[in-house]
Amino acid sequence: MLQKMVEKDRKRLKRKTHIRKTISGTPERPRMSVTRSNRALSIQIIDDTKGYTLVSASTLEKELKTIKRNVEGAGRLGELLGKRLLENNITTVVFDRNGYLYHGLVKAMADGARKAGIRF
Repeated sequence: MLQKMVEKDRKRLKRKTHIRKTISGTPERPRMSVTRSNRALSIQIIDDTKGYTLVSASTLEKELKTIKRNVEGAGRLGELLGKRLLENNITTVVFDRNGYLYHGLVKAMADGARKAGIRF
């Protein structure tokens, strides 16, 4: 069982490095990096030229503890991040799925951000 989990993680990291070769965040169009674990969901907006996180949202934040780790909760987290982005005058981003497959939670987070008015 452990070997299967290690293999899955190795494949995800391989996909992640392949993706990150081509995409990078700029001040005009920062990178939206999505992370999911067994416990939490997290989204960061990163300017790779300076190495700064501009905006973030996570289910580990005190006010967001009520968001569950399911497709509906991921959509709500994406919408909340979209609102935070619009408050900071950021309308377009580059989506980084971080090696995760684009379905389920990752797709719901992206759709939530699009619903809030973010383009990518």
